[in-house]
Amino acid sequence: MVCSTRSRAPRLRTRAGKLGATLDGPFDSGENGPGGWILLFEPERHLHGEILVPDFAGWRRERMPRMPDAPAFELAPDWVCEVLSPATAATDRAQKMPIYARERVAFTWLVDPLVRTLEAYRLEAGRWLQVGVWRDEARARIEPFEAIEFDLAVLWSR
Repeated sequence: MVCSTRSRAPRLRTRAGKLGATLDGPFDSGENGPGGWILLFEPERHLHGEILVPDFAGWRRERMPRMPDAPAFELAPDWVCEVLSPATAATDRAQKMPIYARERVAFTWLVDPLVRTLEAYRLEAGRWLQVGVWRDEARARIEPFEAIEFDLAVLWSR
Protein backbone atom coordinates (compact mmCIF):
# COMPACT_ATOMS: atom_id res chain seq x y z
CA MET A 1 0.00 0.00 0.00
CA VAL A 2 1.20 3.50 -0.75
CA CYS A 3 -0.03 6.27 1.55
CA SER A 4 1.24 9.52 0.13
CA THR A 5 -0.20 13.00 0.21
CA ARG A 6 2.38 14.71 -1.98
CA SER A 7 -0.32 16.13 -4.21
CA ARG A 8 -1.42 18.59 -1.54
CA ALA A 9 -2.21 22.15 -2.51
CA PRO A 10 0.76 24.53 -2.18
CA ARG A 11 -1.11 26.41 0.56
CA LEU A 12 -1.19 23.25 2.70
CA ARG A 13 2.43 22.38 1.97
CA THR A 14 3.33 25.88 3.17
CA ARG A 15 1.78 25.06 6.57
CA ALA A 16 4.08 22.06 6.96
CA GLY A 17 7.02 24.22 5.92
CA LYS A 18 6.17 26.82 8.57
CA LEU A 19 5.96 24.13 11.20
CA GLY A 20 9.32 22.78 10.07
CA ALA A 21 10.94 26.19 10.26
CA THR A 22 9.60 26.67 13.79
CA LEU A 23 10.91 23.33 15.05
CA ASP A 24 14.13 23.05 13.04
CA GLY A 25 16.17 25.70 14.86
CA PRO A 26 15.61 24.57 18.44
CA PHE A 27 15.42 20.82 17.85
CA ASP A 28 17.40 19.88 14.73
CA SER A 29 20.03 22.64 14.86
CA GLY A 30 19.91 23.17 18.63
CA GLU A 31 19.53 26.97 18.36
CA ASN A 32 17.77 28.29 21.50
CA GLY A 33 16.56 24.78 22.23
CA PRO A 34 17.70 21.34 23.27
CA GLY A 35 18.62 19.87 19.84
CA GLY A 36 18.59 16.09 19.72
CA TRP A 37 16.39 15.56 16.65
CA ILE A 38 16.64 15.02 12.90
CA LEU A 39 13.60 16.62 11.26
CA LEU A 40 12.63 15.98 7.63
CA PHE A 41 9.97 17.36 5.31
CA GLU A 42 8.09 14.63 3.39
CA PRO A 43 10.48 11.74 4.04
CA GLU A 44 9.67 8.56 2.16
CA ARG A 45 9.26 5.74 4.67
CA HIS A 46 9.29 2.08 3.71
CA LEU A 47 7.65 0.25 6.61
CA HIS A 48 7.12 -3.49 6.18
CA GLY A 49 6.19 -3.27 2.51
CA GLU A 50 4.16 -0.09 2.84
CA ILE A 51 5.31 3.29 1.60
CA LEU A 52 4.28 6.28 3.68
CA VAL A 53 5.13 9.92 3.15
CA PRO A 54 4.26 11.98 6.22
CA ASP A 55 4.25 15.73 5.73
CA PHE A 56 6.90 16.10 8.40
CA ALA A 57 8.73 13.61 10.62
CA GLY A 58 11.38 13.54 13.29
CA TRP A 59 13.81 11.03 14.75
CA ARG A 60 15.59 11.36 18.07
CA ARG A 61 19.32 11.41 17.40
CA GLU A 62 19.91 8.55 19.85
CA ARG A 63 17.89 6.35 17.45
CA MET A 64 19.18 7.87 14.20
CA PRO A 65 22.51 9.64 14.83
CA ARG A 66 23.00 10.53 11.13
CA MET A 67 20.81 10.95 8.11
CA PRO A 68 20.96 7.78 6.01
CA ASP A 69 22.40 8.30 2.55
CA ALA A 70 19.36 6.86 0.79
CA PRO A 71 16.25 8.24 -0.93
CA ALA A 72 14.04 6.21 1.46
CA PHE A 73 14.71 4.28 4.63
CA GLU A 74 12.96 1.92 7.03
CA LEU A 75 13.52 3.27 10.55
CA ALA A 76 10.15 4.51 11.81
CA PRO A 77 10.18 8.10 13.08
CA ASP A 78 9.57 9.07 16.70
CA TRP A 79 7.15 11.82 15.66
CA VAL A 80 5.07 12.55 12.55
CA CYS A 81 2.92 15.46 11.53
CA GLU A 82 0.19 15.35 8.90
CA VAL A 83 -1.35 18.53 7.49
CA LEU A 84 -4.98 17.65 6.85
CA SER A 85 -7.04 18.65 3.85
CA PRO A 86 -10.51 17.54 2.77
CA ALA A 87 -8.87 15.23 0.23
CA THR A 88 -6.39 13.60 2.65
CA ALA A 89 -7.87 13.72 6.17
CA ALA A 90 -9.54 10.30 5.96
CA THR A 91 -6.33 8.65 4.68
CA ASP A 92 -4.21 10.38 7.32
CA ARG A 93 -6.54 9.30 10.13
CA ALA A 94 -7.86 5.90 9.03
CA GLN A 95 -4.89 4.48 7.11
CA LYS A 96 -1.72 6.21 8.23
CA MET A 97 -2.33 6.53 11.98
CA PRO A 98 -2.87 2.77 12.48
CA ILE A 99 0.35 2.07 10.57
CA TYR A 100 2.21 4.64 12.67
CA ALA A 101 0.87 2.92 15.80
CA ARG A 102 1.90 -0.51 14.53
CA GLU A 103 5.40 0.84 13.81
CA ARG A 104 5.57 2.41 17.30
CA VAL A 105 5.78 6.04 16.24
CA ALA A 106 5.54 7.66 19.67
CA PHE A 107 3.85 10.95 18.72
CA THR A 108 1.54 12.17 15.95
CA TRP A 109 0.33 15.69 15.28
CA LEU A 110 -2.59 16.47 12.96
CA VAL A 111 -2.70 20.07 11.73
CA ASP A 112 -5.94 21.23 10.15
CA PRO A 113 -5.48 24.65 8.52
CA LEU A 114 -9.15 24.91 7.54
CA VAL A 115 -10.40 24.86 11.13
CA ARG A 116 -7.06 26.12 12.54
CA THR A 117 -6.40 23.28 14.95
CA LEU A 118 -3.46 21.14 16.01
CA GLU A 119 -4.28 17.76 17.59
CA ALA A 120 -1.48 15.93 19.42
CA TYR A 121 -1.44 12.19 20.15
CA ARG A 122 0.89 9.98 22.18
CA LEU A 123 1.13 6.23 21.62
CA GLU A 124 0.38 4.29 24.81
CA ALA A 125 0.10 0.50 24.87
CA GLY A 126 -0.33 0.46 21.08
CA ARG A 127 -3.23 2.94 21.06
CA TRP A 128 -3.39 6.67 20.38
CA LEU A 129 -4.11 8.86 23.39
CA GLN A 130 -5.11 12.41 22.50
CA VAL A 131 -3.00 14.70 24.69
CA GLY A 132 -4.54 17.94 23.50
CA VAL A 133 -6.18 20.07 20.84
CA TRP A 134 -5.12 23.68 20.33
CA ARG A 135 -6.68 26.21 18.01
CA ASP A 136 -6.31 29.62 16.44
CA GLU A 137 -3.56 31.70 18.07
CA ALA A 138 -2.97 29.43 21.07
CA ARG A 139 0.49 29.19 22.58
CA ALA A 140 1.37 25.77 23.93
CA ARG A 141 4.12 23.37 24.91
CA ILE A 142 3.29 20.25 22.95
CA GLU A 143 5.09 16.95 23.39
CA PRO A 144 7.55 15.80 22.24
CA PHE A 145 8.68 19.41 21.66
CA GLU A 146 7.49 20.83 24.98
CA ALA A 147 10.90 22.42 25.64
CA ILE A 148 9.70 25.46 23.69
CA GLU A 149 6.43 27.34 23.63
CA PHE A 150 4.84 26.93 20.23
CA ASP A 151 2.80 29.77 18.72
CA LEU A 152 0.11 28.29 16.50
CA ALA A 153 -0.48 31.66 14.82
CA VAL A 154 2.66 30.90 12.79
CA LEU A 155 0.78 28.09 11.04
CA TRP A 156 -2.13 30.21 9.95
CA SER A 157 -0.28 33.35 8.82
CA ARG A 158 0.06 33.92 5.10
